[in-house]
Amino acid sequence: MGRSNWNWAFLGLFALGLRVLAGFFPELTDQFYSRTLFPAIRNGIDLSLGFLPFPTVYLFIGLIISIFWVSLRRFLGFKGRKNRAQYLLQASANGLGGLVFFFLLLWGYNYQRTPIIEQLALQPQTLNLQQLKEELELTQRLAFRDREQISQDTLALTELMRFADLEDLVRLAMQENSEVLGLNFIGHPRTKQFSPEGFMRRMGIIGIYFPYTGESYLDPSLHPLEKPFTIAHEMAHSYGITDEGEANFIAWVICTRSEEPLLRYAANLLLLRYQLRDYYEMDPEAALGWMEALPRGIIQDLIAIREASKAYPPIWLELSRKTNDLFLKSQGVKAGVNSYQQLPMLASAWRQRMVEEN
Repeated sequence: MGRSNWNWAFLGLFALGLRVLAGFFPELTDQFYSRTLFPAIRNGIDLSLGFLPFPTVYLFIGLIISIFWVSLRRFLGFKGRKNRAQYLLQASANGLGGLVFFFLLLWGYNYQRTPIIEQLALQPQTLNLQQLKEELELTQRLAFRDREQISQDTLALTELMRFADLEDLVRLAMQENSEVLGLNFIGHPRTKQFSPEGFMRRMGIIGIYFPYTGESYLDPSLHPLEKPFTIAHEMAHSYGITDEGEANFIAWVICTRSEEPLLRYAANLLLLRYQLRDYYEMDPEAALGWMEALPRGIIQDLIAIREASKAYPPIWLELSRKTNDLFLKSQGVKAGVNSYQQLPMLASAWRQRMVEEN
């Protein structure tokens, strides 16, 4: 077997070497990859796979199965253990190298860009109990205001908008409000519902961005009030935001600046849940009292969201969490899965900046 037969393995190693180099020069990575090459890739995907009405990850799975089948037939065609072992090593190295190469080319180098929080010069600080209570009061007032604009009924909100319309609304909000974050969101990324319903939740996932197809997916079983923020979070990934905390923050800013009360309410309701969790960790008794005093409509919505989640309990939650934590840390996200929990601090820092600028 010739040296040229190891092409994908060498490309994978080259891509990894370039990744290490990019980590030393985040500003250059911003300039040449995140703001130049990646937007071209983004548009190319959106003008091709983006038009397909079904999750194109199905095509990717079919491609992988086809390659595996062809490779298996070739493996069985070799005579002798040595030839088979050499082919198995070569095929495995090329397969892994190809996956690494396309992951980094299509999206992964964004992990080496300058963090958005640094670009915005935000300095989030851990909130003490008094600061958290003040933030919680503000979030509650805003959430109540937005919910009143949707419905004055105190029953839990159910289906509010067709998914296709919601996807378009979130995408438009991101494009219209990205400038305030110093970002330039271009393209037409898709977030699609991944069937069968409940499958992703069983795996401990509610939404995911898949770089090989350039699409993001969410579980159809999500409560209608969870979908707007989840779409915005995954679309932030689609636009090259890799850090989970930053994706949460961007989704919250975009949704809360929208003219659509549903987006604002969904974002503030999620922030409220994060803040209540932090409050409970600091002062459980006071937090329970606060929860009981919430407006009736908000309480009903929180209960409905919890019940929707309980309908599909994850099978391997701890395994999923540890795997995701390991992956994020391997890509340079030091906080790992804890980056999801940074929203209350980031939201507080952003609100303070808005007050100072106005």
